[in-house]
Amino acid sequence: MAHSLEQYKQAFTNARRPPGESSDLAQTREAALNRFLTLGFPTTRDEEWRFTSVAPIAERAFALPQTSPAARHRDIAPLRSADVFGAELVFVDGRLAPALSTADALPRGVRVGSLGDFTAGHADGIASHLARVAQFDRRPFVAFNTAFFADGAYIHVPAHTIVEKPIHVVFVSTGETNGRPAMSHPRVLAVLGDDSQAAVVESYAGPDGAEYFTNVVTEIVLGQNAVLDHYKLQHESAQAYHVGTIVLETGRSASCTSHSISLGGALVRNDVIAILAGEGGECTLNGLYLADGQRLIDNHTTIDHAMPHCGSREIYKGILADRARGVFNGKIIVRPDAQKTDAKQTNRALLLSEDAQVNSKPELEIFANDVKCTHGAAVGQLDQDAVFYLRSRGLDLAEARHLLIHAFAGDVLNRMPLVPVRNGVEEVLQRQLAHALAAAA
Repeated sequence: MAHSLEQYKQAFTNARRPPGESSDLAQTREAALNRFLTLGFPTTRDEEWRFTSVAPIAERAFALPQTSPAARHRDIAPLRSADVFGAELVFVDGRLAPALSTADALPRGVRVGSLGDFTAGHADGIASHLARVAQFDRRPFVAFNTAFFADGAYIHVPAHTIVEKPIHVVFVSTGETNGRPAMSHPRVLAVLGDDSQAAVVESYAGPDGAEYFTNVVTEIVLGQNAVLDHYKLQHESAQAYHVGTIVLETGRSASCTSHSISLGGALVRNDVIAILAGEGGECTLNGLYLADGQRLIDNHTTIDHAMPHCGSREIYKGILADRARGVFNGKIIVRPDAQKTDAKQTNRALLLSEDAQVNSKPELEIFANDVKCTHGAAVGQLDQDAVFYLRSRGLDLAEARHLLIHAFAGDVLNRMPLVPVRNGVEEVLQRQLAHALAAAA
């Protein structure tokens, strides 16, 4: 482990930085590196990681890409939809690929582009949010990203502005670099001003069979009455490692809906932290994941009700086949002054084999007395009575199982208002379900 950390210290020294980077950001990077070296990679002795071993990441020698070759269209096609987006930024191995990107159908004042370029240009608002919303003092992977991110997406929607078409941010990994598995540390910073509205879609993909490591951090800041519809679509290689952290803060009466879809990756960890920091704020977290083989997908969510009269809804569903493992840890915190909180959390997992496994841990930390909070969790296999009923109506066994699984997943998919995005996710899901069911037959 010490050898692994030492290699990243040397990689930090050799890493390329965006030209014109401020001294404040350089100091933040140094502080983040030192914090990462102090914390090290988490182990199963840490409560937040007791069901998920990151040894496959810690024991490998990942390297920063030296160049950014143009992404092959077939690697990102499953997550792209022509003419749907007002802007589309494509990043290859963590760096913007201008030839693959477009950002020409946006309202006046909306800024969408390379985070590296905006930080070098000292754009207004970046310094007050970057690495401040997602703090790295207790989160080693956030510290790792803060030290090493070379580029990412910056999205700023000014006050009183509505962005009609969604903004798409695509991160593509190409795999090896100089004979070693590559790592990238993308960063996304989205800031919505008062009374603004937008939809942002993040997509992650890579070539089949490639081994690489993606470590992403997304920071979201919503002003008063702002509304955001956010999507994270993860379709990495089945041999890849993906760790992602989303931290969002809402202003007074702001509303955020976040959809997390995980369909790829050998080892995946998603952390979502929603801080309802303004009175009357609302947050909805929807999640769906599918794993087969010996893959592991871990979802950790925290909704922090810091102010009164806030509401939150959360539903996460998982489908596990073969010897796959799933983890769900959902925490709701109600602060002492957060009276009139209304929070509901639901977690369901569907096991398609006897060897699949899921660990579910809902948590409530309530420090106020005038609240309404509920949570529920259930893990089970397909209802055999329902299977029998469908077969009695003429469906064969595979068709009956597929229909019931699709209905299970549809409860989350139907909550995604962007129809083209939902259709694209369903297409990928159908292919993977067919493979999982064939293996389970």
